Amino acid sequence: MMWRTILLQYCFLLVTCILTALEAVPIDIDKTKVENAQPVDSAKIEPPDTGLYYDEYLKQVIDVLETDNHFREKLQKADIEEIKSGRLSKELDLVSHHVRTKLDELKRQEVARLRMLIKAKLDSLQDTGIDHHALLKQFDHLNHLNPEKFESTDLDMLIKAATSDLEHYDKARHEEFKKYEMMKEHERREYLKTLNEEKRKEEESKFEEMKRKHESHPKVNHPGSKDQLKEVWEETDGLDPNDFDPKTFFKLHDVNSDGFLDEQELEALFTKELEKVYDPKNEEDDMVEMEEERLRMREHVMNEVDTNKDRLVTLEEFLKATEKKEFLEPDSWETLDQQQFFTEEELKEYENLISIQETELKKKADELQKQKEELQRQHDQLEAQKLEYHQVLQQMEQKKLQQEISPSVPGGESKIQPRM
Repeated sequence: MMWRTILLQYCFLLVTCILTALEAVPIDIDKTKVENAQPVDSAKIEPPDTGLYYDEYLKQVIDVLETDNHFREKLQKADIEEIKSGRLSKELDLVSHHVRTKLDELKRQEVARLRMLIKAKLDSLQDTGIDHHALLKQFDHLNHLNPEKFESTDLDMLIKAATSDLEHYDKARHEEFKKYEMMKEHERREYLKTLNEEKRKEEESKFEEMKRKHESHPKVNHPGSKDQLKEVWEETDGLDPNDFDPKTFFKLHDVNSDGFLDEQELEALFTKELEKVYDPKNEEDDMVEMEEERLRMREHVMNEVDTNKDRLVTLEEFLKATEKKEFLEPDSWETLDQQQFFTEEELKEYENLISIQETELKKKADELQKQKEELQRQHDQLEAQKLEYHQVLQQMEQKKLQQEISPSVPGGESKIQPRM
């Protein structure tokens, strides 16, 4: 089953369990022996979201390819380079007609979805006369020149796009986290400006107290160190720390038994460490920061242990890492509360950007308000005209009715003579 995991890791980091059909389970269940590990009920586990804007399309293509026996056989023999280079994509020409028909339909649906997104965006900007077909060029996970058929070029582009995008995914997450922290600080400072001196001092004091409470936590073990893994072995797996064995530990936490520790399985190992620092019940603990901490821990261990950089840790790589000095005598681990996320200059630059965006939004809001007022004026004018026309019509109807009831004779005398 190794081919599935290899393909997955280079197509999309977070969907390992889709191709293996053996997803990870929570590790907070005691497992005293490897043989006793319960099988995973994959039907109950939802595939994780890759975070890519074409995530659903990617999953559907993989599901369809999995149904073709020829393609599965080729994948079993493929290595990472064949997948990344695109040589494997050529095998698409040999899949069954039924599979190709399904892939064609998936591509047509994806092209239609992208066109709808483009149209919605352009409509919001009130752009007209744009070549929507040309705009499909911005999407590099499919061949826009042939929107009707799924070809080997499409599979090649999908694999390469997902590989490239996911290699930058963690970096993008770090950038988003930095913006999140700057926005938090910006909003805090803006709020302080609205308070009088006494209230401001109270808020500052409360803020410092919450920082102290958050920073007051037990020591966090260095991720991937012997101390950290032994703590998981003892407290999560329920085993005697004196019996700690790296090989057994690896098998225990390779929960889908594919011979690798993938990124989800690694991140699960850090739960105990994170619980020392973060508690969702505490006001001073930010769960967004906890996920950033988890990401940093996983990246650190991958950098130290994953020697061939395929985003998978083999048993051999794991055992070699346990022989290093860093495993036995690691440096202290700095948690996020010991680090500065941004400088004052970066915060000022970010605030300037926010100010520009707010100005643009205000300008647009003013324009929309003017348009609303103009539309209201036109509406009122039409209503006034409608009322005027209605009144004229009523007058005409009344005059006509009067003429029918009392017709006049020449000289202004009535034809009907009064009775004596």
